[in-house]
Amino acid sequence: MEKVLNAVKGLMNFWRKSTVLRISVLLLMVGVITITMILSTYSQNVNNGLSDNLIRLHVIANSDSDADQSLKRDVRDAILDYMKVELKDSKDITQTKAIINKDMAKIKEIASGVIKKEGKVYPVNTMMGKYPFPTKVYGDISLPAGTYEALRVVIGKGDGANWWCVLFPPLCFVDATHGVVPDSMKQKLKDVLTDDEYSIVTSADTSEDIPVKIKFKIVEFFQKAKSTITSFINKIF
Repeated sequence: MEKVLNAVKGLMNFWRKSTVLRISVLLLMVGVITITMILSTYSQNVNNGLSDNLIRLHVIANSDSDADQSLKRDVRDAILDYMKVELKDSKDITQTKAIINKDMAKIKEIASGVIKKEGKVYPVNTMMGKYPFPTKVYGDISLPAGTYEALRVVIGKGDGANWWCVLFPPLCFVDATHGVVPDSMKQKLKDVLTDDEYSIVTSADTSEDIPVKIKFKIVEFFQKAKSTITSFINKIF
């Protein structure tokens, strides 16, 4: 024990006497803090750009039972059939938001009708707002974790797995089950995002795209951390 205490005292004496060491540690801390702030700001700017230019559809099932998950898909299909017609002439995100808000009661009515047809008595909540999302993949489009504008449809307790797509640009209305979003839809996505944002959300498969993958991970990391902290604070208060 005495040896340990002597060693600690020795380190403390060295720390007090070594001005170079203290300055080095201080500079290192300043550097780490500065880099963290830069990366965090970059992450937030990207997330803001995506959130301000995309609208997602988010359908949440009552539970994870097979019946409730099947019901979620039926509700999804009915809403998509309706919204495809309503949004076919929409030119921009502002017009799309206006149409969705105008049709909110109708969307709820459609979802309730499907639920009633299946013999369930679950309530339905429909709302438009900004909500936290984990990282999600749609075909070969990947959206990093973050807060996004979304039309949210919650069935019953909303305790089940969710389904999502992008209403604007209208990626919801293309078949991405085979892993590829058509180039025509990607062009619409490119038209509303910056070059950097577009490169981040489109999948990167070559070694030349490593910097893009790193950018995606930066956004993903900081937005996940932000979401975790926000969730923790909300639980406390």
